[in-house]
Amino acid sequence: MNIEEFFQLSAGKWFSHRTSQHLAFNQSENSKSDIIIETLAVDHPEVIKLCQQDKINPSSASCAIKITWNGTMEKDQAKHSGSTVLVSIPDADNAAQGKLLREILDGDKSLIAGHYKFDSDGALILTTEDETMWLEERVWFASPNLRMRVNVLKSFGGFSITSFTSEIRMGGFPPAAKADKTANSVSS
Repeated sequence: MNIEEFFQLSAGKWFSHRTSQHLAFNQSENSKSDIIIETLAVDHPEVIKLCQQDKINPSSASCAIKITWNGTMEKDQAKHSGSTVLVSIPDADNAAQGKLLREILDGDKSLIAGHYKFDSDGALILTTEDETMWLEERVWFASPNLRMRVNVLKSFGGFSITSFTSEIRMGGFPPAAKADKTANSVSS
């Protein structure tokens, strides 16, 4: 699987259930969200703008998605919503890995650059690091309509959170032939 296939298979509406464990406080927290993932053309204005912010030629982008979420935290029923755009910039020598640009579209619109790669079983590994934190997330498909995510977030001040998320597709199915082909490659 490559990043284009992964983004295409991710497109649609998902129901997400996340369980997070705050290791420093020995507390867990659950959240539920509706997530919409849309593919964006590499010449979309948001993709071009994100590339330019990171001083990357927009023609280097291979694919992009926009993720929008709306959900609640179980503990206090607080509503959380927002969106982000992800743009992949494959390595010139190895298209199975590369740079991943991300912008949070609510709040201060900050640019976050990380890296992606695929492991031997087709899972997407995302790594982001800056002066205050390190994040690694592993995302994979158990089937075309069931996605799993695990992540670890470590603050350099000693604070750590780990979470497991299951996402069930609710609509906007990918083209059947492509989904079947990708699912077969995931399960083999």
